[in-house]
Amino acid sequence: MDGDTLYPIGTMAERTGLSVKTIRFYADTGVVPPTAHSPAGYRLYDDDALARLQLVRTLRELGIDLPAIRQVLERKLSVPEVACAHAEALEFQIGALRVRRTVLRAIAERGPTREEMELMHRLVELSDAEKRRLISDFVEDTFGGTDANPEFVDLIRSAMPELPDDPEPAQVQAWVELAELTRDPDFRASVRRMARYQATQRAEGDTTGLHHELTELVRDRVGQALTSGIAPNSDAAEPIVDELTAAYATTFDRPDDSELRGWLLARLEVAGDPRSERYWQLLAVINGWPVPPTLVPVFDWLGAALRAHP
Repeated sequence: MDGDTLYPIGTMAERTGLSVKTIRFYADTGVVPPTAHSPAGYRLYDDDALARLQLVRTLRELGIDLPAIRQVLERKLSVPEVACAHAEALEFQIGALRVRRTVLRAIAERGPTREEMELMHRLVELSDAEKRRLISDFVEDTFGGTDANPEFVDLIRSAMPELPDDPEPAQVQAWVELAELTRDPDFRASVRRMARYQATQRAEGDTTGLHHELTELVRDRVGQALTSGIAPNSDAAEPIVDELTAAYATTFDRPDDSELRGWLLARLEVAGDPRSERYWQLLAVINGWPVPPTLVPVFDWLGAALRAHP
């Protein structure tokens, strides 16, 4: 094309692949105005207008909106800047579509109730920040305002559910269950009782932390008892109870006596809600962490053994 030659709108449509109606729209809205008009009033375009129309078509096919395109044409934004911003937007959209696909697969596999389906779709629409706020609100409602074990509070505040970009149906299902669990008033009340108990213990001088080694000792000794079929009320259970209460006495700097056993039993009962363990299991599934094995049978056995051997 000769740079000084002006072409009618029909020719521009042929060269750009845009319809005459679309080119008129771009002209009327000022996106790509005609270069000139013929004596009869027809729109005429030059090479620069052709290049601009081709750029508009390319950017529109990539899904970039007209206000952004107008800024490119007016040199307020460069094409790389617009492309970068659009690429980031597409990443978000792709992530949302992956979650939607997973929700549909979860619905197909599980056949959830209407309430669960509504919650699934609500979770899809929530941003990552809004999902984290669901858990933050739960933590504030249960632990806020209490002087509970700071290590435990820090742990629960920092352990947030983060769905991967391409989640498995089980991870979406776990998110649904976790959201339902944290909204359960009875579970919240149970966690509040645990928080108040921790605060009371701290006021009485318990600043010993999370006691991971003690938990592992209980898991090991009681696990062996369960494997061996030792009943908690049997004579064979008594030396196991003695060993564990001695360990608790050392850890908490208390006398190893019947009062300690009553204190330990009360401690187990306060922390014995199986839904608390389920909370951490669901969190592990969502985040792709190893799911911790259940300790419910272990602590049930220990509680029964303490009652049988006060």
